[in-house]
Amino acid sequence: MTKQKTIDIWIDKLTNSIVNTISGDSLPTHVIEVTSQDLKIVTKSRGWNFNWKGEIKKEGTIVYKLVILGNENIIQGLISLEDRGDHVFVNIIENAPFNIGKNKVYEGVPGNLFAYACRLSWDNGNQGLVSFVSKSRLIDHYEKSLGAIHVGGFKMVIFPKPAFQLIKQYYPHLVN
Repeated sequence: MTKQKTIDIWIDKLTNSIVNTISGDSLPTHVIEVTSQDLKIVTKSRGWNFNWKGEIKKEGTIVYKLVILGNENIIQGLISLEDRGDHVFVNIIENAPFNIGKNKVYEGVPGNLFAYACRLSWDNGNQGLVSFVSKSRLIDHYEKSLGAIHVGGFKMVIFPKPAFQLIKQYYPHLVN
């Protein structure tokens, strides 16, 4: 049995897209399914932490990339999602190496990816329900930044109300 991965990403800022840390410009983004071709540049030697090539091969799992509109070849972040019938489960989420730390290029990547997970759950008829397993030191952070609820152990759930808020923030054109 494989060890359950835990989510260990700092939600730096909730925006309506992603924000350039130098200019302050907000850039429109979209989330699309990753291809095996995309993953040729997503390697540990290039600063990525997870084995995304292995993740894309997992049955029932879909890996998505966050990109800037018009610049789809540069991956800003990745998320691995699994539809569990009544909710979406986040297996792994990761910022691109250049979006980590004090010299990061863009803020808002993790929030954007979590909002997409909520949107996918909503589109599937599950009211935006999303769950994930958190590192213990980040439970409080996810409660404050995402509105997630700690439901026991290290499991976190984003319930409909905060899910709707994330969807509304990142996808206002979808909300009446």
